[in-house]
Amino acid sequence: MIAKPVQLAIGILLAATPICAMAQDAPDSAAIAASSQPAPAALATGAAERGIDPEEGVGGDLYCRRRLGTWFYCDKPKARAQSASPPQAPQQSADARLKAIGRQLDELKARAILEPTTENVIAYVRFQREQLDRSSTFADVWQRALWQTPDIDYTLQRPVSTVGKRAWLDNRSAERQAAMARLSQRYGIFYFYAQSCAACEIQSPILKSVGDSNRLSIVAVSMDGGPNRTFPNYVVDSGQRVRMGLRDRATPALVLFDTVTRRPIPIGTGLMAADEIIDRIFMLTNTKPGSDF
Repeated sequence: MIAKPVQLAIGILLAATPICAMAQDAPDSAAIAASSQPAPAALATGAAERGIDPEEGVGGDLYCRRRLGTWFYCDKPKARAQSASPPQAPQQSADARLKAIGRQLDELKARAILEPTTENVIAYVRFQREQLDRSSTFADVWQRALWQTPDIDYTLQRPVSTVGKRAWLDNRSAERQAAMARLSQRYGIFYFYAQSCAACEIQSPILKSVGDSNRLSIVAVSMDGGPNRTFPNYVVDSGQRVRMGLRDRATPALVLFDTVTRRPIPIGTGLMAADEIIDRIFMLTNTKPGSDF
């Protein structure tokens, strides 16, 4: 009979033998972990299939390198696309704004007239006052701009002040007299009148004074064959009026005739003062259209 201590040792030895053999036959735990870990190429392929950057999913991010299990993903949140700003409404033109103000003013005025309540009248008066203030501001800026920008100030060409206007008229008179002194050598006047014309009785002595003071030759043409006391050497119309470019038979009528170019220049029809006759002759012969206004 084996002693109990010996039996116990044998039992322990037999029990330890399978465990050791299993430990020898079992693969290394590090190898098991390495074999269960997919290859980097496989990781990159799987990451690409899931839309993950392989660099970030394999070696670029500590979070993605951790083995978190089946239900964990290392997809990074994508940056939100910036929402497009809403299109801005086209800016209203100044002309459209001004017309809108006019329409609003007319509407408030009509409402105040048709429904004359205190509120409607006050609304109209206040809005009208706003526009009056705006007009006053515009007029003030206009005046300041003219003062500071001489090339757009028309009053420098045609003064409106008392002193400036007097100086301008004096210079204009001197220029006109010099021009009229030269006109007598080239121009003459055809004077169409009628004995039955009351205005011609007044126009004849005025025209004669203009001719005498400026040495202009005047040919009086009677439209009805009647004489003229101021111009006794008159002639009866025999087509002169048509040749001078006058279409109707209204009297008195004056035509300036250029003896060099043989061109008639109608001065005007109707009763005219001496200064007006001289000024028209000066403008028609010494100024260009648009240069003196």
